[in-house]
Amino acid sequence: MPSDLKLAIWDIDGTIVDSRQVIQRAMARAFERAGLPPIEYDRTRTIVGLELTEAIMRLAPPDYPAERIPHLATYYKEAFVEQRAETGFQEKLYEGARETIERLAGEGWLLGVATGKARRGLDIVFGHHDLHRYFDTFQTVDGGAGKPHPRMVLDAMKETGTDPHQAVMIGDTSFDMEMGRNAGVHTLGVSWGFHTEDEIRGGGAHDVHHDFDALNRALDVFGRGVEESAA
Repeated sequence: MPSDLKLAIWDIDGTIVDSRQVIQRAMARAFERAGLPPIEYDRTRTIVGLELTEAIMRLAPPDYPAERIPHLATYYKEAFVEQRAETGFQEKLYEGARETIERLAGEGWLLGVATGKARRGLDIVFGHHDLHRYFDTFQTVDGGAGKPHPRMVLDAMKETGTDPHQAVMIGDTSFDMEMGRNAGVHTLGVSWGFHTEDEIRGGGAHDVHHDFDALNRALDVFGRGVEESAA
């Protein structure tokens, strides 16, 4: 394998796609159907990126019966599907996301996804925005352990033939940063999604960026470092 390979592994929700309102509405509807008190966005945002059952367990009241957790997760899935069928439904790409993805692919980067979504959800979002063609590896919770376990990053590197020093994890939550750190790769946080800058840094981000221009500059620096180490 070439020694100058570069792999950018992307989170989806809150990093590429602005799904904040969609996720909050689905969680609010799920809690309502379960007869639970309303859930506030500032609680919902803290669990985005985790595998759904674990996320629901963190959000449910302490006395909520454990055997009801799968039902609450089902309510969430149903609410998400309902939203997709509603007139005017959108999960917009963040401004600059497509341009950055296209640029990296055009420059020979390998691109990967590591998401708390199931593969079906990934395919719906990427199909809507015609993004599959840019990516080389797709890691979802269907394949095993979710964030912050390093499994998805390790599998992405294995599939693309890259080593940790050639890979960078890009995401908007502390779970993304922990996952990347646990896999031994560089971690770049973005502040336009679900977690705050302090939370992202607390997860071990090497740096946090506030727009795609800054993220692009950081990726260029990382890429040059990989190329120089291979020279």
